[in-house]
Amino acid sequence: MSGATGALRLDRSTSEGTFSLDGQTFDVENNVLVLGDDAECLVVDAPHDLGAIAEVVGDRRVVAVVCTHAHDDHVRLAPAAGERFAAPVLLHRDDLGLWTLTHPAAAPTELLEDGQVLTVAGTEVHVLHTPGHSPGSVCLYVPALETVLTGDTLFAGGPGATGRSFSDFPTIITSIRERVLALPPGTTVVPGHGGTTTVGDEAPHLQEWIDRGH
Repeated sequence: MSGATGALRLDRSTSEGTFSLDGQTFDVENNVLVLGDDAECLVVDAPHDLGAIAEVVGDRRVVAVVCTHAHDDHVRLAPAAGERFAAPVLLHRDDLGLWTLTHPAAAPTELLEDGQVLTVAGTEVHVLHTPGHSPGSVCLYVPALETVLTGDTLFAGGPGATGRSFSDFPTIITSIRERVLALPPGTTVVPGHGGTTTVGDEAPHLQEWIDRGH
């Protein structure tokens, strides 16, 4: 692995497309997230537009394409991105069932484990298994940036949706309480859709979410 060059940063763009599950299709806008320095990076999720991802990556080496979960709007281009960037595609094993709905003939390169530590630009990225939105949802905690990439587990204003197949509301509440809200209050939360928030801003609302339900 090459040495770190420049400051570690999180580069962001957006990409528009659709999300389909349980016979329904919705228009969505996904965040395109690329974590790294000037030399190498991680691509976090691969939604609708490979060109949009490549534009953010630039000429950097892609260490891996990391999928926060396997809903189609997050993995639709994952195999293509892995091929384009000559990088492994990583997904938690508990989302393989969801993955096969989109990619029945292509498997992820590697399976993520809770507590696994990825490295990019000489910096640790901690894998937190946070099931609920899907069985294999993960968040990626980057202590050096005081940032957690939450996929569809936690947004500004509450948990990700749990009203469809493969999801469970009590499980996502447990994941958020025990894994995400346990991080330092100043930690920036960067979800897979929409704007950012902080752990400290969201934590006081946990009981409201429980009372509201999914």
